[in-house]
Amino acid sequence: MTGMILDGVLMLLLVAALGYGVRLERKLTALREGQQAFASAVTDLNAAAGRAEAALASLRASGQETDLLHDRIIKAREVKAQLEQLIARGPAPAAAPAAEPVREAAPARAAAPAPATPQDDERAARMAALAERIQGLAAPSKAARAPGASNVTAILGAMTANQSAKQSLNRARRSLDEDLFAA
Repeated sequence: MTGMILDGVLMLLLVAALGYGVRLERKLTALREGQQAFASAVTDLNAAAGRAEAALASLRASGQETDLLHDRIIKAREVKAQLEQLIARGPAPAAAPAAEPVREAAPARAAAPAPATPQDDERAARMAALAERIQGLAAPSKAARAPGASNVTAILGAMTANQSAKQSLNRARRSLDEDLFAA
């Protein structure tokens, strides 16, 4: 009889161990699923960190380009001020029929890609008018060179570079804004 009691106790212990094993298996399954979810979250985090690093590198490059363009704009403004001083010191342009073909060619040379804003349109119009005045000064100077007339072409090139640098800066700013809002 003692053997049957011990067998009964042993069966109860085995049933309890079986129940505990089933419960433990469920917990281990949940733990494995959580571990897989954690691994996928870490993978997603690594991918997001890689995209953030690429965005930061792009942002740094845009910042350096912006600094370069800003420096060019400052230099172009200085050249513009010098040009305005030269124009103010120079003689008034003589109304000559020979100057008319030069004025027609100046807007074609000063034409840049379409400006983005009305302020750029106004600025481009002022630059075109200034280029026409410069060309008006440059045409009569073939006979008698005015002081600083050799700089007119260089200054005109600098002004054109200034305008294109401004447009490039505006494009870089828009791209930077889009990158920031995309992130």
